[in-house]
Amino acid sequence: MRPNPSQTQVAPWHAGWHSARALFRPGLLLQAAALGLVLSYYYLPATQPWFTQLAHWRTAGGYLFSALASSFCGGLIPFLYLRFNTADRTAYPWPHLLFFMFFWAWKGAEVDLLYRTLTNLYGNEPSAATIMRKVVTDQFGFNIFYAAPMGNLVFAWKDAGFRWAPVLADIRAGRWYARRVLPVLISVWTLWIPVVSCVYALPSALQIPLFNIVLCFWSLLFAHLTAHQRRESA
Repeated sequence: MRPNPSQTQVAPWHAGWHSARALFRPGLLLQAAALGLVLSYYYLPATQPWFTQLAHWRTAGGYLFSALASSFCGGLIPFLYLRFNTADRTAYPWPHLLFFMFFWAWKGAEVDLLYRTLTNLYGNEPSAATIMRKVVTDQFGFNIFYAAPMGNLVFAWKDAGFRWAPVLADIRAGRWYARRVLPVLISVWTLWIPVVSCVYALPSALQIPLFNIVLCFWSLLFAHLTAHQRRESA
């Protein structure tokens, strides 16, 4: 008799917690970097010209700035790192670079729209109450119902050789959200809730620049970790 898949699969919270533990140390570095940037903005006057320039680029560039910066920080840099710093370069063919850059360009504009919407809803005061409202809406609204499932679908499509048939078959297998999305959400929450709290502590013109700086840092850390795990499992 064939085993019941529901009995053999790892519980979603166990899978998510395992991922969170694997990323714990790089996650702390990520959070420290975000907090350091926020503290620099408020308490280091020497950094003000740099932050002012970032805010100017973001304001002048609008959604185009957000798309291009996110494409560079989240797509180009980590792809090149993986391409040239892993033993199995065939796992990262050059056509995938276009996927990563387009995906993060789309996400950059999307996140920019989210930040603007939350500012319109809750204001831009860097108070604990305002930051908390934005974080809850971001992580437990936008992320749960849209960002996490949509991102999972798009990456599953890429991993299936840009074919939708295997993705749809996986969805029809049942419990797709619990199997595929929930573990990612759990690991993301443990790392990114402190980070987005730092993002929302800054003025609106600096939120996307901080997101992109942290995204670049996070992508490099995540790329290093996954490359290390690939070598150990080889």
